Amino acid sequence: MPTTANVTRFAPSPNGPLHLGHAFSAVMAHDLARANGGRFLLRIEDIDGPRSRPELADEFRRDLAWLGLEWEEVPAQSTRLGSYRNAAARLEAMGLLYPCTCTRKDIEQAGATPGPEGLVYPGTCKGRPVDPAQPAALRLDIVRALALTGPLTWEDALTGVQQADPLALGDVVLVRKDLPASYHLAATLDDAADGVTLVTRGADLFAATHIHRLLQALLDLPVPRWHHHPLLVDETGRKLAKRRGSGGSGFGLAERRLRGEDGPALAASLRQHNFPAGISLAST
Repeated sequence: MPTTANVTRFAPSPNGPLHLGHAFSAVMAHDLARANGGRFLLRIEDIDGPRSRPELADEFRRDLAWLGLEWEEVPAQSTRLGSYRNAAARLEAMGLLYPCTCTRKDIEQAGATPGPEGLVYPGTCKGRPVDPAQPAALRLDIVRALALTGPLTWEDALTGVQQADPLALGDVVLVRKDLPASYHLAATLDDAADGVTLVTRGADLFAATHIHRLLQALLDLPVPRWHHHPLLVDETGRKLAKRRGSGGSGFGLAERRLRGEDGPALAASLRQHNFPAGISLAST
């Protein structure tokens, strides 16, 4: 690790309870900052429409305090919508965004091929007229964007320097039909605004970093380092995830906290990779 102080962040979305996988990521980010006198930030990513539940943000704070972590809280995403709109307008003025009315079913029926984050959009709406009355997302024209930036690299603390390959993800959505920003745009802008120098997150977001590096180049943003840690998985080998109810079933932090478990002891076990029964670390 570099000797300069790391600024790291933990950025949960309040759409379900935190689980042990979140605790592992938060503890790791906290310790990477504290190891050299850096800063550990908490950012609530609360722009997921009706799925965002404000009361869960308070529960997250209680969970982190129970683990024995200390943090600085930065503004939540819901306070930053203007910055997302401004960035999208800048990219649109550069001719890099185009409207897309395709549904998930449309993309599947178009014969889209699998990519690192699901089906790769086949470019159905690129260059064709779109009914302005129909709800549309805005997609990033990756080929045109790369023509402006040229080749790019980024560095992961665990796997070294990477050649950016945003083409593998296709023309991703940057502005959703119902929201002013997708995860790609919001997280990239937020990390820059918060002065994050080491983005600590799970290996499931490794591929997304290729897009984030491209956005940094297009928007003249600072380039951090990344630390994509392995994921915690259950006995079936599947990663812990909110959508599968991992915030309960014995894996939830609030559940463990409320039944009187020792939070700092759990954090110490996670640091030593001594995971609770039914949990292990993925090999990749």
